[in-house]
Amino acid sequence: MDYATLALFIPACFALNMAPGPNNLLSVSNATRYGFRRACLAGVGRLIAFAGMIALASAGLAVVLHTSELLFYVIKTLGAAYLLYLAFQLWRAAPGGNAETAAPAVSLLQLARQEFLVAAGNPKAILIFTAFLPQFVDPSRPMTLQFTVLGALFLVLEMAAIAIYAWMGTKLRRWFAQPRGKRIFNRACAGLLASAGVGLMLSRRT
Repeated sequence: MDYATLALFIPACFALNMAPGPNNLLSVSNATRYGFRRACLAGVGRLIAFAGMIALASAGLAVVLHTSELLFYVIKTLGAAYLLYLAFQLWRAAPGGNAETAAPAVSLLQLARQEFLVAAGNPKAILIFTAFLPQFVDPSRPMTLQFTVLGALFLVLEMAAIAIYAWMGTKLRRWFAQPRGKRIFNRACAGLLASAGVGLMLSRRT
């Protein structure tokens, strides 16, 4: 893999990482409720899900999603249902009176599991990997090594995106310091998550 390919891949990949979506919205929401550090650490759950998807794409197993309408439907239904569940929980979340009591105690493992399930519940993500990563792979060179390098770069850039969205969440946390503002923000995020769930349910294979 040459430097010219990497020079094209990195900005294109980072644009993909930074695209607004359920996981990035979750990072913003987690940062406003639990802080920057916990939101970033929770993002590890997303990275694990994406690493698995990249492995499937490199092994060619993702072709199953292209050919199996039933499997695609089952995964997207479960993913959409989980997004709607998160939206419902966020809508009902108590805003609290201050930053320390703004949200009930939630373990880091639970937050990471949320990130993992939101990422894993979107079958379109693995289809993106099968469509995006191969564009930068030279078939005349070892494929596994190239997928490994590209996959590692994707995960590093994804971690940067997690940090950026979490930082944005900490800024919003200051703006919505009062309970009424927190309630408005939580319900706005809930509405966006619900919209993402409905959008996922209505999506089709491409």
